[in-house]
Amino acid sequence: MSDFRIRRATADDIPDIVAMLADDPLGARRESPDDPAPYRAAFETLDRDPKQRLVVAVRDGRTIGTLQLTLIPGLSRRGATRSIIEAVRIHADERGSGLGTRLIEWAVEESRREGCVLVQLTSDATRTDAHRFYERLGFEASHVGFKLPLV
Repeated sequence: MSDFRIRRATADDIPDIVAMLADDPLGARRESPDDPAPYRAAFETLDRDPKQRLVVAVRDGRTIGTLQLTLIPGLSRRGATRSIIEAVRIHADERGSGLGTRLIEWAVEESRREGCVLVQLTSDATRTDAHRFYERLGFEASHVGFKLPLV
C-alpha cells in the first residue's frame, strides 16, 4: 500500500473527485458530475482557504482516494483548534485495500502537526460499514448530529 502518494488536490482532480463522491447510493442522489461549474467554484474557495486541506491519493497518475480536512480554531476547550474530516472516498477498485486507513491516518497526523486537540468526523446514519471502519480506527460515536437544509 506504499505505492501511492497523498497530495493537495488541484483543479485537474475535480472530475475524479466528483466521480468518487457520486459513486454510491447517497452520492448518486446528491452529485451532478455532468455540471462541473459548482465544483470548480467550490474548489477555488477551498484552494484559497489556508484552513482547508482537500487531498487526493494518487497511484501511477490515477486518483484513487480523496478527503477534505478542515481546521477550526475556537474558544471552547480553552481556545483549542479542532479538525473535521469530510468527504472520505475511495475508488471502487481500491476499497478494502487499506487506503482508507492510510488517508485517515494522514488526516490525524496533519491535525496533530497543526496543533489540533481533537479530530471529528460525521458519517451518514445509513453508512454502517463506514461507522465500523471509523470505530476500528479509534473514533467514538459521541454526539447526535442535526442538519437543516437551506436549499
